[in-house]
Amino acid sequence: MTVDEILERRRSVRAFRPDPVPREMVEDILRAASRAPSGTNIQPWKVHVAAGEARQTLEREVMAHRETDPPDLHAEFPRNQKRKEPYTSRMRKLGKEMYGLIGIPKGDQAANWRQWGRNFQFFGAPVGLIVTIDKDLDVMSYLDTGMFVLAIMLAAKARGLDTCAQGAWNNYWTVTRRVLAIPDDEYIVCGVSLGWADESDPVNTLISEREPLESFATFHGC
Repeated sequence: MTVDEILERRRSVRAFRPDPVPREMVEDILRAASRAPSGTNIQPWKVHVAAGEARQTLEREVMAHRETDPPDLHAEFPRNQKRKEPYTSRMRKLGKEMYGLIGIPKGDQAANWRQWGRNFQFFGAPVGLIVTIDKDLDVMSYLDTGMFVLAIMLAAKARGLDTCAQGAWNNYWTVTRRVLAIPDDEYIVCGVSLGWADESDPVNTLISEREPLESFATFHGC
């Protein structure tokens, strides 16, 4: 596939088959993604790969932790979670479409809670990646790390695998840090589910809408 084809076919998969992903394949994806650019080549990203028993332990302990109404419900690093238009409408449209596909009616708090918990099960993917960054780096390094995460997703798709980037993993960070022995001087930025899509699950028929070029691009002098 060309890069354009990979970008067109990539999507956020929220239901995976349990088929294991060979470690060699994960290593190959991460090596390819390491070519992502970063300011002055500092390469600020770190990745903690969870599979097998380690992944199961992480899922089990985070899922139990979230039921205790813990104080680490929000990210350890500062985040402005207030959104204005047009971002709020885009977010709500996606949520309405996704929850419609999986049959969760508006206002069903119990079903919403269960579906949110699927994030911490990596949506059934056999491999979970936890991406971290040194706490003393500034906002530009988060930009670098975002490009690295995209590179992971594109490299995975090029090899027939699917992914879902998950900001949810910067919640409940105390448990993730403990289970994976993540150093105290690293922030947990996000997770990435990695595996093969379960094409029989309706949630994977969702293709999120993109804004037309004219809505986000301004051309100057050309």
